[in-house]
Amino acid sequence: MKKSLNYSSDFETALDLGRPPNIKKLFPNSKALLVSGKYIDQAMLLKKNCMTIAANGRNSFVIRGALAAAQRANAAIIIEIARSEGGTSAYCAVNLWNIARLTDAIMNELGIMVPVAIHADHFGIKTPEDIEPAKTEIVSLFDAGITSIAVDASHMPDDQNLLANLELCPYIPDWAGLETEVGEIKGKLGLSTDEEALFLIQGLNAHNIFPNWIALNNGTTHGIEASDTGINVELTAFIHETLSKYKISGAQHGTSGNNSQRLRKIASETRTTKANVATALQMISWGLKVNDYGNAILDNGNFIKQKDRGVSEDMWAQMLTYAKANDLKGGNFKKLNLPFESKLLVQPKEIRDRMAKDVEEFVFGLLTNVFNTADTAQIVIDEILKNKSHDPGFKAEKIESQKDWTKDKILEKASKITADKGPGGNFDD
Repeated sequence: MKKSLNYSSDFETALDLGRPPNIKKLFPNSKALLVSGKYIDQAMLLKKNCMTIAANGRNSFVIRGALAAAQRANAAIIIEIARSEGGTSAYCAVNLWNIARLTDAIMNELGIMVPVAIHADHFGIKTPEDIEPAKTEIVSLFDAGITSIAVDASHMPDDQNLLANLELCPYIPDWAGLETEVGEIKGKLGLSTDEEALFLIQGLNAHNIFPNWIALNNGTTHGIEASDTGINVELTAFIHETLSKYKISGAQHGTSGNNSQRLRKIASETRTTKANVATALQMISWGLKVNDYGNAILDNGNFIKQKDRGVSEDMWAQMLTYAKANDLKGGNFKKLNLPFESKLLVQPKEIRDRMAKDVEEFVFGLLTNVFNTADTAQIVIDEILKNKSHDPGFKAEKIESQKDWTKDKILEKASKITADKGPGGNFDD
C-alpha cells in the first residue's frame, strides 16, 4: 500500500515530541511514529470498550500486513516478539534486537503514519538464577529500540514472581510500557485468582512500580486451541475490577483461539487494552486454512494449505519435508520460522505480497469489527501534543506502604495465598 506522504504539522510535532530517546537515537531521520506502550494503553482507555492488537511478528510478512491494516483502520497498535520467539534461543529470524529496525523500515517504506509501540513480550524469568543476566539483556533491548516490555516471572511462586519484578524493573526506563503476569498461561488448569493478582500489583505499587498491563491465566492457551473452552470473561472482569483502584489494564494472551463474540466481550466487559495474536497471523501468512477467528483447521491432524494463498506450493512442500525430518507437529510448526524466513523472502513478489495482504485483511477485520480499535491513532497523537513529551506519565499513584512490602513481609504474605498453578509446563508464547 505504498502511498505518497502527506504529513500534517500535528504529525510532525508528534514525531518530534512523541518518539522516545532510544528511537530518536536509532532512527534520527525516520518518519515512523514509534512510541511508548504507555501511549497505546492510554488511547484504548480514552476511547473505552476497546483493545488493540499486539501482533507477534514471527515473520516480516506478519509485521508488514499488521502495519498496513493499522493504517487503513487509523488504529494505534503494538508490534511484538516474545523472548522464546526472538530471544537468545530464538526460533524466529525476527528477534528482540531487530524488530524495531524492521518495523521502522516498513513504516517508512509504506508511509505508515499511525503510532506503534515495540513490545518485548514474555521476557521469561523461570528461576531466580535468571534474574542477574536478565539485567544486562533488558538494557540491550531498549538500546535496540524496544519501547515496552512484559516481565514474565509467572512460572515461579507468587513471592518469587514479585521479587523478580522488583529487582528487574529498575532496568526498564520510566517512560516505557510495562506488563506483568500472574498465573502461568496454560488454559483451564491453575487459573489466576484475585488474591494472587492483588498480591503482585500491591507489592509493585508499594515500590513505586505501576504496570500498564497485567496478564492472567484466565482460561486460554497459546498456539493452536484443542477445544473451544476459551477465555473466562467473567473471571477476567472480576479480577480487573478487584484491581481497579490500581488503574491497571489487562493484557489478553492466547487470543487466536477465541471466537469474535468472546473477543468483543473481552473488549467491552473487561479492562483489557492489549490482545496478543501470534499463531493465527503466522498461519494466515503461510496460506493455511483457518476459521473465522484464526484457529487452524485440521484435516486428520494435518494443516490445510489453500491454493493460491500464502507461500507457493513448492515452498509449502519444502516446509512439510523439513517439518517431517525434524519431527515438528502441530504448534511446533512455529519452529519453521527461522530456517525459512530467507527462503520466503526470495519468492516472487506476487507471492510475498499476497502473504502480507492476507494478514492485513485479517488484522483489519479484528481492529474494525471485533476490537473496536479504529481511529485510536488520532487519540495518541492528541495526547502527545497535550503532554508535549514521549512520556505520558503514570496513570496510577502509590497507595501501598513500602514498609508493608519488605522482602520478609512479601514471603510471609505469599505463604498465606491459596493458589493452584496447576501442572508445570513450558508455555511462554
